[in-house]
Amino acid sequence: MLDLDRFKEINDTLGHPTGDALLQAVAARLCTCIRDTALIARLGGDEFAVIEHMSKPVAEAAALAERIKRALSEPFDLGDHQVITGTSIGIAVAPTDGINSDQILKAADLALYRAKSSGRGTFHFFEPELDQRMHARRNLERDMRHALVSGEFELHYQPFVDLKSGDISGLEALLRWHHPQRGLVSPAEFIPLAEETGLIVPIGEWVLRTACAEAAKWPADLKVAVNLSPAQFRSKELVPVVFGALAASGIASQRLELEVTETAIMHDSEAVFAALGQLHKLGVRIALDDFGTGYSSLSFLQKFPFDKIKIDRSFVNELLSAKEESRLIARAVVRFAVSLGKTTTAEGVETKEQLDILREEACTEMQGYYFSRPKCSAEIAQMVGAEAVSAPVATRDWPAEDRRKIQSAAG
Repeated sequence: MLDLDRFKEINDTLGHPTGDALLQAVAARLCTCIRDTALIARLGGDEFAVIEHMSKPVAEAAALAERIKRALSEPFDLGDHQVITGTSIGIAVAPTDGINSDQILKAADLALYRAKSSGRGTFHFFEPELDQRMHARRNLERDMRHALVSGEFELHYQPFVDLKSGDISGLEALLRWHHPQRGLVSPAEFIPLAEETGLIVPIGEWVLRTACAEAAKWPADLKVAVNLSPAQFRSKELVPVVFGALAASGIASQRLELEVTETAIMHDSEAVFAALGQLHKLGVRIALDDFGTGYSSLSFLQKFPFDKIKIDRSFVNELLSAKEESRLIARAVVRFAVSLGKTTTAEGVETKEQLDILREEACTEMQGYYFSRPKCSAEIAQMVGAEAVSAPVATRDWPAEDRRKIQSAAG
C-alpha cells in the first residue's frame, strides 16, 4: 500500500484538476514497475494498492518498493505545472501478516503509517507490534481530546534575557500536559500526533488565549511568545483567533510575539505571508524560529515581516565545538542573523562561555538553562513581580459561544 507525499499540499495550491492529473500519471508509472500478472488499485484519495504474487516475498517486495520510489520521485509534467512528489510504502505479506483481504489491508496500512512516521520517501514491512502502537496512538488521541476540555493542559514559560541589561525581556509559552494516569506527557510524544490529527488547531487556540490572559498579569513591558503550527495557517482562522485572544486579555498587540519556523513557511508561503502580514500591521511581533535549520534565502528573509530571528540551539552548541570549522560556521550564522538588523535570540544557552561569545557577536537576547528552565505560571509571576495569575485553564471555563466552537473543533 502506498500514498503520495505532499498530495494535499499539491491539491490545495495547484487545484483539484492538477491533483487528478497527478493521480492518473502516478497510476501510469506504477504500471511500468510491476509484472503483467500484478494488480494495481486506487483505494481512495492518493492511496494505491499493489497486489503481486512473489516466490521470495521479502526480497522481491523490497525491490518493488525501491522501483516504485524511484519512479515516483521523478518530476511530473502536468500541463502548466511541473510537480515533484514522492511516496511512502507499507508492505504486508500473506499469509504471514494475514489470511484474508481485510487482515492484509490492515497490516499494510499500519506499515504505511510507520513508513510515513519515519520520514517521506521510505517503505516499511508490517510488524506485529505496529498494531499495539496504533492502539496506543488511538488512546493518546482520545485522551488528548479530553485533556483540551477538562483542564489537563497548562503553560510553562521560559524567559528571554536581554544581553545588554541582563533583564528579562519576555517569556516563551511552552505547552505541558498533566495526564491523570500517565503523569507528565512529553510534548515530543503528543505534539506530532496533534499535528497529524488536526487537534493542534484548537490546542493552539487554547495556548494563544491562555498565554495572553496570563501575560495580562505581568508587567506591561514584558512580551509573551507563542509558537505557531503550519496547520493553524491552513485553518484560515489564525488571524481572528489572535484578534480574539488580544481583545479578551486586553494586552497590547506589541506584547504578543508569534514564532514560526522556516519549515512551516515553506509548506504554504502565500497563506503564511498573508496571515503574518495582517498580524504585523496590527502590531503583533513575528519571530523566525530555529533559524539556520531550513532553506531560507536572503530574498525570503526580506519578504517576510520578521521582527526577530531565533538562532537554533544546534548552532549555539557548536560555538564551543572542538572542531574549528564547526565553530566558524556557528559564529557565521550568528553574525549573519545579527547583520539583518533584527532582534536576535540565541536558543539553548547553557554555559557562560556560550553567553560571552554571543555578547561578543552582538546578539540581542538569550534563552536557555544558563538563566532559567521553563517554569509554571505561578513561579513566573514571582520571578517578574506579577499579580496572581487567574487565567482560564480549561475550555469549559470559557464563554459559551467560544466553548462550543473549540469543542466542535476537538471532535
